[in-house]
Amino acid sequence: MKHFYLSKPNSRPMSLMSNPSNAIVLGAGLMGRLMSLALLKRGRRVDLYDAQGANASGSAALVAAAMLAPMAESAITEMGVVQMGRHGLHRWPEIIKDLQDHVFLQQKGTLIVWHAADAHEAQRFHQLMDQTHAKEPALEKAQVLNAEGIQALEPTLAHRFQRGLYLPSEGQLDNQQLLIALERDLYRFEAQGRLQLHWHQRKALEDFELESDQSAGPIKLFDCRGLGAKAQWPGLRGVRGEVIRLHAPGVELSRPTRLIHPRYPLYIAPKENDLYVIGATEIEVEDNSEASVRSTLELLTAAYSLHPAFAEGRIVQMNTQNRPTLTDNLPCIDLSSPSIMKLNGLYRHGFLIAPAMLDCALEWVDAQSLQLAQSFGLRVIQ
Repeated sequence: MKHFYLSKPNSRPMSLMSNPSNAIVLGAGLMGRLMSLALLKRGRRVDLYDAQGANASGSAALVAAAMLAPMAESAITEMGVVQMGRHGLHRWPEIIKDLQDHVFLQQKGTLIVWHAADAHEAQRFHQLMDQTHAKEPALEKAQVLNAEGIQALEPTLAHRFQRGLYLPSEGQLDNQQLLIALERDLYRFEAQGRLQLHWHQRKALEDFELESDQSAGPIKLFDCRGLGAKAQWPGLRGVRGEVIRLHAPGVELSRPTRLIHPRYPLYIAPKENDLYVIGATEIEVEDNSEASVRSTLELLTAAYSLHPAFAEGRIVQMNTQNRPTLTDNLPCIDLSSPSIMKLNGLYRHGFLIAPAMLDCALEWVDAQSLQLAQSFGLRVIQ
């Protein structure tokens, strides 16, 4: 049987057997874990490889506020991402309900506030959201709040802000709880003998042998490596983000609050047990070193300016990670190689759009259809 090889002539690629029930997933970040579980639930046998360990230390998903805020994000991204985010708002409850472990998921809306010095930036932000609503009336329109309206939603912010905006259907989840829950479900499939987990094994496409006559057959290899695929995806780059987790029982925020900031989108997201995620910076550099003094000061100062009780909080984590970003800052699915699917470019919108990316990929796996991807305007390379 004729084969093609992506490897160097003198290398020895691993054979990917022709049995359609076998699949390989590269990368065990958010997309890799979601994809692996979806394939397993479809009866496939899966080998999952990751360059790091089970704690997802190399994944951008570990360093995130995990906001599900499509309308708020509409001020800085394209309509397709907003629509994918709306899809995710409905799909995340289904995905999490199917997991055996608890994952914090909240849909109590997003509160947007600003200090007087940033009123002009807030006006611009509001206008951008109104433009999005005009293009897509099905999207919710931001509710304008006065000081009393803010106090009614968040009593702890009483008298601190005079104007605000409210997006009632938006939400958030706990990214670290989710990654752990996904990991534990993977281990349950491993115990059944249907999954092999290969931690600390850095693999690339050239490490596998793929049959050349399977262009119409099932996808056998799913590349979800994010920046790990940089050598095979021209233009892929990392955009640095920094996130701080605080334990601050004296604050008592009940929903994610977005503070208008002149340099980058800034959320303060309350998780369970008085934990708050403050993030995230967005720096156009591929650098995974420790958090900078400047960014740390900006994030903590912003939190303190929202509520002075943050000054008594305790820093639990300070994390940095590079987000996989394509040249247009938009996601993409690549189907150009037989039997291979590549998913990449989730940028800062990983948790927002991951369910939509997953469902677009599965629609192709199940029915070789791109209807859902086309409805989002998602770029698909064939």
